[in-house]
Amino acid sequence: MTVPVAKESKAVAPESYGAVVEQLESVVKRLEDGELSLEDSLREFESGIRLVRRGEKLLGEAEKRVEQLLQGDGEDQVVPLELPVSPSALSPGPPPGPKSAAKRAPADEDDVPF
Repeated sequence: MTVPVAKESKAVAPESYGAVVEQLESVVKRLEDGELSLEDSLREFESGIRLVRRGEKLLGEAEKRVEQLLQGDGEDQVVPLELPVSPSALSPGPPPGPKSAAKRAPADEDDVPF
């Protein structure tokens, strides 16, 4: 008797950024549920990495298209986008500004904040 061997199917790369995000959200949900075996978790993680890379590629292509559309008369009118380079850059934090209250000028009592 022969035992069927599971073939690894190559998923087709999503064509749209929205589809990438939707699939990535699904992968994250499955990983967060905690119901997967280690092997299945690793497969999902690999799938998620491929989706992130696909999303980055689609965003890069879109940025290039926008830059081409905004070029006029041979003069570049576009300031390139700067994407966050670390996961910590994606997390919300305090707004940029003075690092301590000691560096700010004291407010007058008559000053209204609006």
